[in-house]
Amino acid sequence: MNDPALTAIVASVWIYWFIVGAMSWRVRRRTRRLTGVVPEQGLEKAMWYVWVPLVALWMALPMVAANSHVAQLSVPAWAREGAYANLRGVAGVVAVVALVATIECWKRMGRSWRMAVTPREKTRLVTTGLYRAIRHPIYALSILLMTATAVVLPTAPMIAVAVVHVTLMNLKARNEERHLLAVHGEAYADYLAGTGRFLPRLFAPRA
Repeated sequence: MNDPALTAIVASVWIYWFIVGAMSWRVRRRTRRLTGVVPEQGLEKAMWYVWVPLVALWMALPMVAANSHVAQLSVPAWAREGAYANLRGVAGVVAVVALVATIECWKRMGRSWRMAVTPREKTRLVTTGLYRAIRHPIYALSILLMTATAVVLPTAPMIAVAVVHVTLMNLKARNEERHLLAVHGEAYADYLAGTGRFLPRLFAPRA
């Protein structure tokens, strides 16, 4: 694969989802249930039917592009030249940084990490590291990784996947906030007031 930016994307995306799979297996093994791995809520179940093929496409499209001569699936010639070629290089670096930062967030979540909302379970509220300023840093970094993917592979299918991904991240983040507010009450309400969903608040009330 003679395309460093695309190589960085393929490696980052595949490592990302390999780790997610490993963590899901660990939750399943520890709890002996699929709770927190497979959605139980109606909204998350509906999103699941979109999410699974979306992830498959996210993993597959960059790999296909690296080996395909089909114009609609491979990196456009114009994207390999001039200023945009430099932008692709930056996006490849951003993808690796997003992966490393996500791993740090996963470590901070520890046993509280779940893929899906768990209605009957109260997990620990994590507010350290990036969580001090951002409520959903993992989702924010996932959006950043997806954006980097679309920049490196600016094809219609990849851009469509990116748009759907960002939409799902917003829906899932809002759904989790409603759940956590119901579970943690005033503590989470205070946390909501002082943090941003995907970016830090510029003007947050101080304790």
